[in-house]
Amino acid sequence: MSARKKLPIGIQTFAKIREDNCYYVDKTPQILCLVDEGTHYFLSRPRRFGKSLLLDTIAELFEGNRALFEGLHAERHWDWSRTYPVIRISFSDGVLHSQQALDEKMRELLRAQQQRHGIWCHNTSISGWFAELIQQLHERSGQRVVVLIDEYDKPILDNLTEPEIARQMRDGLRNLYSVLKGQDAHIKFALLTGVSKFSKVSLFSGLNNLNDITVDARYSAICGYTDEDVDQVFAPELPGLDRDEIRRWYNGYNWTGTSVYNPFDLLLLFNKREFMPYWFETGTPTFLVDLLTQRQTFTPELGQWVTMDSLLSTFDVDEISSEALLFQGGYLTIDSQFKMGARTEYTLKYPNQEVEASLNGVLLQALTARSTETARQSGRLYRLLLANDFTGLQALFTAFFASIPNDWYRSNPIAQYEGYYASVFYSHFAALGLDIRLEDVTHHGRIDMTVLFNGNVYLFEFKVVELVPDGRALQQIKDRGYADKYRARGEPIHLIGVEFSKERRSVVGFEVDQQFDADC
Repeated sequence: MSARKKLPIGIQTFAKIREDNCYYVDKTPQILCLVDEGTHYFLSRPRRFGKSLLLDTIAELFEGNRALFEGLHAERHWDWSRTYPVIRISFSDGVLHSQQALDEKMRELLRAQQQRHGIWCHNTSISGWFAELIQQLHERSGQRVVVLIDEYDKPILDNLTEPEIARQMRDGLRNLYSVLKGQDAHIKFALLTGVSKFSKVSLFSGLNNLNDITVDARYSAICGYTDEDVDQVFAPELPGLDRDEIRRWYNGYNWTGTSVYNPFDLLLLFNKREFMPYWFETGTPTFLVDLLTQRQTFTPELGQWVTMDSLLSTFDVDEISSEALLFQGGYLTIDSQFKMGARTEYTLKYPNQEVEASLNGVLLQALTARSTETARQSGRLYRLLLANDFTGLQALFTAFFASIPNDWYRSNPIAQYEGYYASVFYSHFAALGLDIRLEDVTHHGRIDMTVLFNGNVYLFEFKVVELVPDGRALQQIKDRGYADKYRARGEPIHLIGVEFSKERRSVVGFEVDQQFDADC
């Protein structure tokens, strides 16, 4: 086994990683493919996925710093006899809340690039300054310019809760990015990266030569670590950690190609040696949670959402689709795709246990407005399942729904739709990170929710009734033979019919039929 190296936690500088003997996953094969095949690219990836490191690596490559690439793919496949001037712009630092602040930030960034290259521009407008900078660098060096823009969308995303300010940010950035189209003759390579993919009409109008590689299967792993990377590059870190648990917790992000892990998660796991939601905890998705609850999103559907390709890219200040927000933010990823002529249908899923459990945890708090109570509920739910205490389970959920204040019900329209109760019930289980199958298909229909836990199979069917239970939920499980699918497992099967009353705002029916004999 190779010797252990330093973990590059929080390091976004390629030179620092290489010079300090840190682990590095070689992305230069994909980078060289980009350079060989085109010039203008766009890439969207969730936060903390290595976008900044990717851009820094590309910059070092074009600037000809060969020593940094010793032993990597690019060392033997790049033309080191030529170097190129590189313009690097990043909006990652600070938060901007006005058009004036954005303009000053853009001037600051352009001024820094001007000073870095030792040239002087005479234009005073932002777009004119940027264009002149590109032209002068090309003229002085004799080589076309490389333009790398990181966190291109951050000024807009930081202001989504203030639409008017967000529109100002969008228009200001459009003024900057439109320069790239007009300076095409002077540009060797350009790459813009960010979290979101704003519509071309709103932000990139006129810049129709951008090649969006976000869901290009060839570049699905251009950021992040693959399973092979983990086994080979990080082999010295694996002893003492359950390899299957690593996959279950952190693998699964996919953009129609190879699935990857979020680097931030794995590096902290290897450092702390404990499974925790490291990535999720770096940013609470308050805006996302508020939007999903306002739109009365049925949470059990999130892990199997079917959407069209157009909806994944329908993102603008005035038009934010839930699918795009969840997908671009990293809370859902692509499970499969189906081509339909000129259109593509995507089925989305949670990437892994970390995201499913953590997102459902915060959604549950929003659905009930009881953060401390839901935390206690999770511990009790887990213990009751371990003991197969169904009487305790019924009491737990009955008391929980009954404890939600009437004022909250009156002021939150989400509590008025039938899916609300099933959403709360499901999110309790999902927040624990249990193995859950939703709308589980059998020969006779679909089971609302299947939970596989501790050598047991739990089949749930949900019904909404007026006031009193009528037993239809449990009877449906029996009549349709939902348990047949799981008899071959040889594990105890528990059929559970749950009935909710909208009028009483609680669980009014909770019937259980336990089948211990796999042959019964």
